Amino acid sequence: MYDPAQLSALEAVLRLGAFEAAAAELNVTPSAISQRIRSLEDRVGAPLVLRQSPASATETGARLARHARECALLDAALARDLGRASQARVRIALNADSLDTWAIPALARTDFLYDIAIEDESVSDRRLRDGDVTAAITSRVQPVQGCDAVPLGVMRYIATCSPAFRDKHFPEGLTEDTLSKAPMVDYSGKDVLQRRWLADLNGRPLSPPTHHLPSTHGFVEAARCGLGWGLNPLPLVADLLESGDLIAMAPDLPRDVPLYWQVRSITAPAIRPLTRALRRAAADVLLPMP
Repeated sequence: MYDPAQLSALEAVLRLGAFEAAAAELNVTPSAISQRIRSLEDRVGAPLVLRQSPASATETGARLARHARECALLDAALARDLGRASQARVRIALNADSLDTWAIPALARTDFLYDIAIEDESVSDRRLRDGDVTAAITSRVQPVQGCDAVPLGVMRYIATCSPAFRDKHFPEGLTEDTLSKAPMVDYSGKDVLQRRWLADLNGRPLSPPTHHLPSTHGFVEAARCGLGWGLNPLPLVADLLESGDLIAMAPDLPRDVPLYWQVRSITAPAIRPLTRALRRAAADVLLPMP
């Protein structure tokens, strides 16, 4: 068994990226943090922290940090079962659209402290495989090894632009030529939503000029102001579509993305209150699974 104080020191250093920040959080001196890390490295027989700025984990260090997070969650769950107040930190991966449309009220219904990684739902399962997070919202139905998958619902996306943008770039409709030239908005290099929609509409991939804008609400504003077109979550643009500030470029071709909550099986009971809260919040906003 590893010393809980040493594990806590390792987890804090790697999460915060600095020995001084970890010391401040744990209310000890930086030298005490260094001593705990050195003692843990001596016991393991391998370096755990790359002492750079910011501090980062070795492969062994990352595995022990995951173990530290899991132990803290399980200890907090046991304390709750015994009627003692306890607050645990949980590291999760959420896609930006869920965070900005329905997930935050669910987080607020629980007593956890959150360390949230923003990650596209199409690749967030990698963070589970790497042990970087305890749970993640993902679009993949197949559970990552060692994880449970819980269906949440379907997020519907609508390709939108402003009326003025349509008149300027699509005077003759959505053709291969006009779609290849009209500026498009992408969230990041991992965002494949627009390109898959284009391929479905056109029958083959296209590569239009692209703005990179990593902001859910910025995406909506970019479409409203005529910066470019993009696929926006229906919950965010329904009112703008009704008012005419935005138009649906192809109303009969929405893009539906199924979302699943994948959680490491060993800690699933410990974060069950979060899972319940997310399922309830998702049911209020997302479409039912087909």
